[in-house]
Order: sequence, then C-alpha cells, then structure tokens
Amino acid sequence: MRLLSIFLLILLISTGTLPAQSFPGATGPIPDNGPLTAFPILVSGLSATTIDTSFGLESVCITISHTYVSDLVIKLQAPDGTIVDLSISNGGAGNNYSGTCFSDGAATLITSGNAPFAGIYRPQQPLYQVNNSQNPNGTWNLLIQDQFNPDPGFLMSCAITFGTNPGQPFPFSSSNLPIIKINTLGQTIIDDPKIQCKMKVIDNGPGNRNYITDTLYTYDGWIGIEIRGSSSQMFPKKSFGVETRDSMQTDTSVALLGMPPENDWVFNANYTDKTFMRNTLAYDLFGKMGRYSTRTRYAEVFINNLYQGIYVITEKIKKDSNRVDVANLTNLDNTWPDVSGGYILKVDKTTGSGGGQGFTSLFPPASGGNTPTILFDYPSSTEITVQQTSYIVAYMDSFETALHGPNFADPVIGYQKYADMNSFIDFMLLNEVTKCVDSYRISSYLYKEKSVAGGKLFAGPVWDFDIAWGNADYYNGQFSSGWAYITNNGNGSDPFQVPFWWSRFMQDNNYKNAMKCRWNNLRAGAFSTASIHNWIDSVALVLNESQQRNFTLWPILGTYVWPNPSPIPQNYPDEVTQLKSWIGSRLNFIDNLLPGICTPTGVAENSTKGFSVYPNPATDEFHITANEETINKITLCDLTGRTILTLIPENEQETISVKTSHLPHGIYMVQVESRQQIYTVKIVLQ
Repeated sequence: MRLLSIFLLILLISTGTLPAQSFPGATGPIPDNGPLTAFPILVSGLSATTIDTSFGLESVCITISHTYVSDLVIKLQAPDGTIVDLSISNGGAGNNYSGTCFSDGAATLITSGNAPFAGIYRPQQPLYQVNNSQNPNGTWNLLIQDQFNPDPGFLMSCAITFGTNPGQPFPFSSSNLPIIKINTLGQTIIDDPKIQCKMKVIDNGPGNRNYITDTLYTYDGWIGIEIRGSSSQMFPKKSFGVETRDSMQTDTSVALLGMPPENDWVFNANYTDKTFMRNTLAYDLFGKMGRYSTRTRYAEVFINNLYQGIYVITEKIKKDSNRVDVANLTNLDNTWPDVSGGYILKVDKTTGSGGGQGFTSLFPPASGGNTPTILFDYPSSTEITVQQTSYIVAYMDSFETALHGPNFADPVIGYQKYADMNSFIDFMLLNEVTKCVDSYRISSYLYKEKSVAGGKLFAGPVWDFDIAWGNADYYNGQFSSGWAYITNNGNGSDPFQVPFWWSRFMQDNNYKNAMKCRWNNLRAGAFSTASIHNWIDSVALVLNESQQRNFTLWPILGTYVWPNPSPIPQNYPDEVTQLKSWIGSRLNFIDNLLPGICTPTGVAENSTKGFSVYPNPATDEFHITANEETINKITLCDLTGRTILTLIPENEQETISVKTSHLPHGIYMVQVESRQQIYTVKIVLQ
C-alpha cells in the first residue's frame, strides 16, 4: 500500500495534476442591517503558487439561515483584494441558502433561482476573475451584508474548493464595435475616489473589425476610474465614471471614440435596459430637436483582461464649449454683470453620482410631498462663491415666484421674463415621449446664460433614461398612457418629487399651444414613428453580434432585473420588438391627448383682411402674401415687444419671404404695415 501511495504521488507530480482541495471558513452571526462582515477562509498548504485556467478556484459553497434572503449581499474576496459578487439581493421573500454552491459551469444563474437556494448556481460575477495568477495561499474572505431590518441571520458553513476544473475566461477574439481595455494595476475600482490606472482603445473605424490582439490604439494612456450611479450600483455589471489623465493625474482632454475632446466620460452599463438603446435613443432625439445632447458610442469593455460586455460610452454633462456652452464663471465673478452666468443646476438626489449641495424650491410640488432640491453643478457646491450662490438662488426664487403668481402667463412679467419657454417645452416633450419614471424629479438639468447672452434660464440637457420607454414597473411607467409630470408624483412619501413648475406651465394656454405646434412639427420629422423605428432597427443590427456575447456573460434575458415590467421578453429580438411597440403606442397617445391648439396653415387665424402669413408654425422661413393691399413694412417682434427684424420692400411684391432659421424657437408677432393701417398676426417658429 505504501508503494502504491508513493507511485500515485509520483504520477501526480509527473503529470502536473493536483487534486481538488477544499478549505472551510469561519461561521457566525450576520449583523442585521449592518456593514459588510468578513468571514475569513484561511488557505494554506496548496502546492500551486499561482492559480489560473489550469488550476484554480472551482467553487464556493455556503449555508445561511436567514428569512427574506433578498436582504443579503454575498461576495468573495481573494487575498490580492479581487472581489467577486456571488449573489446580490436575490430570492425575494424566500428563506435560506441551503448547501448552495457557486460554480462558473453551473447551468442556472443565481438570479434565475428561487429561495430556498439549494444546489449549484452560476454566481453573478464569474469566479474565474480570481484565477489571475495570484498566490492562493493566504486569507480569503466571504463578505456578507444584511441590508435591512428586522431579521438577523447566521452563516452556518462556508468553504472554497480549488482544482483542475476552474472557470475559463470568456472567449473573445474580435468585434464590430470598438474595444476598450482597462488595467487597474492590481487595484480595486471603488465608488470614490477614482483610482489611477491604464486604458487602451482599439477603434479601427466604421466598417472595420477590431481585434483583441491589435496593437494600434486610438488611446493608450492613463485614466482615473470609479464606480458611478445611485440605485444602479446594486447591479453586478457596474457603470463607471472615467477621467482621461496624464501620469501626474492631471486631467487631459481626449477625442475619445471620435467625440469632441474632453476629459470626463461615463461608461454606462445599461444593465436593466436589455436593448442598450433607451439612453442613446433619448439623447439622439433631443439632439435632433436642435438642443445640445450628450454624444454616445458603443464599445465592448475588458477590465484586467476580463470581458465585461457592452458599454455605452457617454459624454458627462458639464460646462464645456462642446457640451453645455455657458460662460465661464470664476471665483472673481461676484458683481453684476459678471455674476449673472453661466450656471448649471440640476434637480437630483443628493447621494450617488448626482450628489452635491444646493437649495430647496420656494414652493411645494403639486403632489404635496417633499419640496424638491436644486443642486449646484457648475460651479460646484465646493467652488461656488457666496455672492454667486446669493445671485442664482435669488434668480431661481424670482422665477418660481413669477411662475407661482397670478400673472404667471404674462409674457412680460410672468415666468417668461426669467425662463426660455421653448427650451422647457422641448425638455417636457422629450421627457413625456420617453415617460421616464425619474423625469423632472431626478437628473433634470437647467442652465442659465450670462446677461449679455440673454440671461435666461434654460431646461436641459436631458439625462438618464435606462428606466424610460416602458422599462419600469412602478409609477405606471410600464403603460404607454398617462403623463409623466403627473404620474411621477404617484407616491407623496417619495423623497424626490416633481417641481410644481410643470403643472403650472400646463395652465398657460400660450405654453400649451406652442407645445402642440412643436409636437406636430416633430412628428413630421424626427419623432415620426417610422423614423424612430428605423433608428432602433439600425442600432439593433449593429449590436446583434455583441449582444450575444454580453448576454452570455450576463444571462439576464427572460429574467427580472429591477424594475423590468411584465411580460419580460425571452430574447434580444423580442426586447427590441417590445420597445418599438411601446413607442408606437406612446406616440399615438400623445397625438390624441396632448392639450393645446396649433393653428393649421391657411385658416383664418393666419390671415388678416389684407394679408396672409404662412406656414404657421414655420421652420426655416415664412411667407407674407398681399391679399388686398400693398406691403410697406414688415416687423417681427418677440412677446416682450422687442424688435427682432425689420423688412422694407424695395418695390411692390405680391409675396415676401422672411428667413427665420437663425432665430430661437418660440412665439412671435408679425406686424404688416400698409398705407391704411398695421395688421398683427401671431406666428410660431420651430
């Protein structure tokens, strides 16, 4: 027997094969509603000094006694600090993990299982991430957090097993999308602060394939990176905030993926949006409305040579000549007129990536819930001076007071004295067509120009539509009917409420009529059903290859990811079809029920006794035709009475065209003078 044992040992050594070895860990109580608690697992005596694809971590097994297991966050931490998410908030109201093992080769993802969890499941992040050539001997930690009261739990057992059948890295050779490779240099990406690491971008241009082995990079340098988002941080696929930098950690502007040079970027995971289109579609439409909208590019991302899936690389909203182009505001600009702009504000959460400090609205929301908070974005709450704070708060107070007051609809002394009505109309239409459950109350940006540039308050840019376009199972977000500015106040106890502004705007007939005209104009172009559906089909074609890889790594098709409504499509084509169907219904709802009256071309309201003005609304130009009299002079004024342009015909003309493509959208007054009298006609420019 002794000779046989020696022979087997020699055979193992000669073949390089190591037997599977398991190591038990500590047990104990899981603190209720507490921080991540570490349960050490001491690994020693493994003859393998590195773990990789031939010998490495095979499985993690646990038994936990706990009611309502979706309270639990369960992770594994390797000796080198690498952390793998095993199970995050799964199981609903069910109880216990009973002899639950996590293995990369399991057929069922833990998110698709049901409590009590028993058997073998694929973890939310692959175990192969820890098989990164590190030395396995040392202290591993099972990390468990109970996020809510009032049910404590107990870790009854845990163990990790090493062997010759570890999980294998994701197979990947090339993509029709750009490839981004991030090397954290052994560091863990955290929420804050950003860590300094390296990034390479492979982008061989439209129509050309990108190979993981390519060595010609459009960017090869330093970045700072951190996890971003608020509620999205609970997902296993993380979104990131990225700064392009130099080796001294100084921000460096880069034309990333062909976008205008800057240094601040967002890598959006879009985990809950299985089409990867809800953000990009919203931004595309807002840009087609003639507004600045954040630019986007699709890419496939690797972190430390581990495939992470499809990401939407996005411009971060900020003050920049190619982004929100407001005037510079330094700490020396504290007196009029320098102090008048530019500012960027936002209605948002005070936590997560939207966090910061600001001030509260003067008036409660229509819902009667919490008064919304308006945050300083530019200058930031740490940079804005006392004088600048006083100025912009007083300006917002004046805007709100005028809007709340009895003369709010007066174009001279009402809210239009302070705010650009047309920008608020565009912002509202985009948020209504998307029907995002966060619209108006979260991630809602505003900016204010300096007085020399008009000095008014503008709504926009738009931001964050992962749970828009029918992708939310609360606040009636799943339904294509209803108005977001009303339904988003569906819960008065929600700390984030819609400012009263939007309900008040809808009490102004001028606002509603202009919005109706703007909608009709958009529906004839960028917002046509065919145009939007064609855009979706074209993007789906581009993503058809990469989405298969993404959902192999993150097999969530057909499963519930907060806050997906039912029924949940079972595959990617069905996700796209469902999105198109919802949008078609939404457009029809707005067509039929959007309030306001838009005067059609050629009806009596467009004409006087002596002249006709058409088309109305107009886009690039409108025409004035003499019916009975001679045109002596044409004056175009805004609603404050300010003269915008004057035309005096050199000779008698039956029809005169007025170019308006250079003018802001809005309602104007056209004065047509004859020898007998002056005629006035209202016209809408879009």
